[in-house]
Amino acid sequence: MATPQLSPGVLTREVDLTVGRAENVLDNIGAIAGPFAIGPVDEATDISTEQDLINVFGEPKSTDAQYEYWMAASSYLSYGGVLKVVRTAGTTLANANAGTDEAAATMTGAGRIDNYDDYIQNHAEAADFTFAAKNPGSWANNLKICVIDDAADQTLTLSGSNGGTVVGMAVTTPLNGVVVPGAGSTSAFTGYLKSIITGINTTTNVADVKIVSRVATDGTETKIDYAEGTEYASFSATDNVNVIQNNGAALGVAHTISSVVDWYDQQTLGLTNSVVYWKSIAGKPKTNKYSLDRNGKNDGIHVVVVDDLGDVTGIQGQILEKHTNLSKALDSVSDVNSPQKIWYEQFLADYSDNVYAGGNPGAAADSYWSTTPLPTGFSAGFTKNTTAQGLWGQNAQGVTFSAIGKVTYTLTGGVDYSGTNGMGAALADLITSYGKFSNKDEQEVDYLIGGPGCATKAESQAKANYVISLANERKDCVATISPHRADVVGITNDDTQTTNVIDFFSTLSSSSYAIFDSGYKYTYDRFNNKFRYVPCNGDIAGLMTRTNIVAYPWFSPAGQQRGIINNAIKLAYNPDKAQRDKLYPARINSVITQPGIGTLLFGDKTGLGYASAFDRINVRRLFLTIEQALQKAAEAQLFELNDELTRANFRNIVEPYLRDIEAKRGLYGFLVVCDTTNNTPDVIDNNEFRADIFLKPAKSINYVTLTFVATRTGVSFEEVVGRV
Repeated sequence: MATPQLSPGVLTREVDLTVGRAENVLDNIGAIAGPFAIGPVDEATDISTEQDLINVFGEPKSTDAQYEYWMAASSYLSYGGVLKVVRTAGTTLANANAGTDEAAATMTGAGRIDNYDDYIQNHAEAADFTFAAKNPGSWANNLKICVIDDAADQTLTLSGSNGGTVVGMAVTTPLNGVVVPGAGSTSAFTGYLKSIITGINTTTNVADVKIVSRVATDGTETKIDYAEGTEYASFSATDNVNVIQNNGAALGVAHTISSVVDWYDQQTLGLTNSVVYWKSIAGKPKTNKYSLDRNGKNDGIHVVVVDDLGDVTGIQGQILEKHTNLSKALDSVSDVNSPQKIWYEQFLADYSDNVYAGGNPGAAADSYWSTTPLPTGFSAGFTKNTTAQGLWGQNAQGVTFSAIGKVTYTLTGGVDYSGTNGMGAALADLITSYGKFSNKDEQEVDYLIGGPGCATKAESQAKANYVISLANERKDCVATISPHRADVVGITNDDTQTTNVIDFFSTLSSSSYAIFDSGYKYTYDRFNNKFRYVPCNGDIAGLMTRTNIVAYPWFSPAGQQRGIINNAIKLAYNPDKAQRDKLYPARINSVITQPGIGTLLFGDKTGLGYASAFDRINVRRLFLTIEQALQKAAEAQLFELNDELTRANFRNIVEPYLRDIEAKRGLYGFLVVCDTTNNTPDVIDNNEFRADIFLKPAKSINYVTLTFVATRTGVSFEEVVGRV
């Protein structure tokens, strides 16, 4: 190559011959789908501990044996792996909600909010609900959503008759020579204090008012904020006031204030089992700085989520969430946590654990929840703002937002997996949920855990075959499958159990990416204080995880060294040697209990239906490990030149990696061919790159024969060795 230099000098270049690396990629990631009490629907969520499982998907339920799914997941986690969980959908599954102009909207099917992405794409602009539970199910029924904004500053009791006073009129009182502080000086002000009526009791003549401005004698108007005890920004008892109509004319009825109280101090959350004042939660909602800087006003709003009846936490009146000084302005940003958005709908979507916000209460009156958008300012003179002018969800610039005051919404209409809140998932829905793991580029998975079967044996077999098909298509994981529950649990004759188990697995697809077990273990459900039978497929995946941790993937997960099952009291089916002799040729690994040892996996066959090195778990997992690692290394060679330098670089990646596995007892030997013998001119001209990797996988011991030979005293051992 000609030098790019145009005059004498030294050019320094680098050539990287270290591109690519072979690394183990097994991350101990399990995957399961099933019906759960709470949690996002049809979305894979990473769970690392049992407490995470509780927090995200709730506790196990006795209804419809839902605990089998939950405890299969929990069993896997007990071995130290990470679990991807998908909550299955259902035709009746629905979010609890506070409907717009009704108790609850129908939120099944397309109206259901399945997860965050579903909310953002399909429900953020929904008008049929005001608030809805973050995920479907009956769990959120009777949850209270308490909301308050700055609808009023003071509550005035006016003397005299009402005389036609209505919301939206103005109340004024004279200000004569009051001292107003300025920037480093004070001034005397003469004019009047102007407010807008946001609530009126026509019987008692009690009015809620929002302080708007001071108006000087020359007509100059200055917006102000209410400050209790400040004579130029609040009303006082005995003040003489006028009620002004929208046309600017006095109503003609003179009033004196007989009493005045702070409006916010009187407001409660509106709970059933306790009286909690809003002032004990937070100070009055205020106009956020973002709005003030843009000549906006009255955007502040508080939202509190309360377990009023104790249905969620078991504690009546438990405050679950407090979100204060959120904003009605679409573009509002936190002053202290910029650039965090505080538009209340987006904030709740991002940070609430329990609720989403839907329909805009500032858009129209809601007769069911008794809310009406209240004007908190005037567009000009004494003409009140319209609903459109104060609509929530606008950008803050120049908007005086309307108010709804204090309101408490009750969520209802949440339904589980049947009209009677069952917890059984249909086969079609389970298939859809497991399908979320089909794309290996999106979801990394090492073990597809089958969980329990379905209502019938045929459905259990169909589900198992689908899970196996996923593993076959992905070719980077294994599926673990247990027998149909009714085939082993509650059957007292172990020969019948043997026949049932063989019959169940006989129709399942032949695959080296599947592992079949015989077991249902008996374990303790501490949440319901009962002992349960649960499938062992979560444990089988867990044993492989444990093997990765204490040894290597190419070691067998069976036996006394690595095959002990966690938390097993006994088995529904404990096959003896004669029964195991029938199960093993049928591709079924027995789970047995040995006195003094415990419950353990006693077999390491895959579900492959013919004799092959791949009919053993350790060989299949050895190849999974090597294939995934070397695939990553091969990807680094894409778009490089197919010449001896690239091929040598690839061999230099692969061979040390395989030597390391050989040294760790995974291989008896290997050969890597990546040269002109398999990268022929035709291959090169076709823009291909080929490497042939020959492996002699190590084999696990499945059969032990001990021969004891008795000899005469005078016989030399050398004479008889090899003769028996």
